[in-house]
Amino acid sequence: MTAMRNALSDEEYAAQAEKGQPERARWSHLEQLIAGVYDRLGTVQHVLICANSDSKSKRPKAPEPMPRPGIRAAQPKQKISNEQADTIFRLINGGAA
Repeated sequence: MTAMRNALSDEEYAAQAEKGQPERARWSHLEQLIAGVYDRLGTVQHVLICANSDSKSKRPKAPEPMPRPGIRAAQPKQKISNEQADTIFRLINGGAA
């Protein structure tokens, strides 16, 4: 790996650094454990802030977990329209028969 890196020119090395995607690389077991600790610490901090803030104040958003390789970020749930909800309601209540 070092020989390959040393063979690059300064411009090629800079280009690789700019377009690199370290989150797509494989993680060791230790890196996975550290990411888990990072996530738990964020959760503890969030709970601590919520527990010690005024009950009428706006609660902060829960922290996002650290991105891991091979796992896509959670997509926001798609909201359904009133027409779609009515259709589902009819189907559940025997409208398909």
